[in-house]
Amino acid sequence: MAKGDIGMGTLQEKLLFLYKFSRAPQQIGSVTPSSAFLAKKMVDSVNWEKVNGVAELGAGTGAITKYIQRAKKDDTRVLLFEKDTELRGRLQERFADCDCYEDAGRLQAVLRTEGIDSLDCVISGLPYFNFPPSLRDRLLSEIAASLRPGGRFVAFQYSQQMRKRLSRQFAMERIHFVPFNVPPAFVYVCRKEEG
Repeated sequence: MAKGDIGMGTLQEKLLFLYKFSRAPQQIGSVTPSSAFLAKKMVDSVNWEKVNGVAELGAGTGAITKYIQRAKKDDTRVLLFEKDTELRGRLQERFADCDCYEDAGRLQAVLRTEGIDSLDCVISGLPYFNFPPSLRDRLLSEIAASLRPGGRFVAFQYSQQMRKRLSRQFAMERIHFVPFNVPPAFVYVCRKEEG
C-alpha cells in the first residue's frame, strides 16, 4: 500500500459499496464507505503501542483498515472479518499481511485457530442496530469474550440507539460525534472491565 493511499476512497470503491448496500442494506448499513474523518477518529481512539492483536469487524472496502495498517506496530496481528465474498477477496489482495475471515460471530473460534489467547482491541463497523437482537447479542458476547481485561472495543453507529446496550456489556469511556461522514456517525469507545 502506498503511503499516499489515504483519502476519501476511490470512485470505484464508492460505487461498489453503493451496489452492495442496494443488495443487502441490513448487512452493509451505509451507502458509502467510512470517511477519512471517521476512520481517523476510530483509529486514534486506540493506544497502538499496547496492541498486539486486533480484529476489525465489517472491514468492507478497507476504509478503516488502511488507517489501522499505518497506526499499528509492525508485529501486531490483524484479523479482518467481512461477510461479503467479493469485498473479502479484495481485502485479502489489498492487505496480504492480514488474515481474513467471513463470520464475526465465530471470533473466538478464529482466535483458537490462529493461536491467539485474546485481543487487545476490536474495531467494528457492523450495523448492530440493523441486526436481530439474537445476532446482536451473540456478536457482542463474542467480542467481550475475545478481548483481554481492559481491552478496547471501538465501534461506530449512525445513532445513539446502541448506547444503553453497549453500556451493559462494556465500560463506556466516551462517544465521539463525527459530522463529516455520510451519514454522520457516533464512535463508541468502550473497554472490557477488568475481572
